[in-house]
Amino acid sequence: MSATRKIADQQMEGTTKLFAKWTMWFDNSRLADPEKEWKDNLTNCGSFDTIEDFWRIYNNLKPSGQLSLNSNYHLFREGVIPMWEDPVNKEGGKFVLTMPKKDSKSGKIDEWWLFTALAIVGETLDMDGNEVCGAVVSIRKNQDRIALWLRGNDQDRCTKIGARWKKCLEMNKTILKFQEHKAAAASGRSFRNDSTFEV
Repeated sequence: MSATRKIADQQMEGTTKLFAKWTMWFDNSRLADPEKEWKDNLTNCGSFDTIEDFWRIYNNLKPSGQLSLNSNYHLFREGVIPMWEDPVNKEGGKFVLTMPKKDSKSGKIDEWWLFTALAIVGETLDMDGNEVCGAVVSIRKNQDRIALWLRGNDQDRCTKIGARWKKCLEMNKTILKFQEHKAAAASGRSFRNDSTFEV
């Protein structure tokens, strides 16, 4: 059966299948149980493999700009835990987009998080379809961040994906820094690490 016919059949059934299954997670370190490991404080908000189910989950979550401080949403391929040590993530890294609170409060964080989420589940950033692991939106006191997590750290492959992400968000003048997960694991810090390259 052709891909076009398959999509047409799915649309007639009222669903549009995605190429992969994804899971949305939430966490907040202020609300975490100190007796538990970090990953055990993650809340699974739901998994989906159709665009309709994506919207059902997304529209029933509080917008990222309205989350309390230290909150994070994580959108990752099913089976990939949003942590540096996950086997799929450990050799990779992330592009980091940082924005001042004034931009977040004007609605930019919600807009860019939605565009990022749609780009990754629609698999428009990665031509091979297996380099993007997921994305994280993080709400902090002085600035907010969105990070695009990649499986590898090859500069040529990653730079192409970073450039596509910038185009998706219409922020061509913004510099995105790529940080390797190994550096984060060694320092114990998510974002205060040297960048390997920029796009």
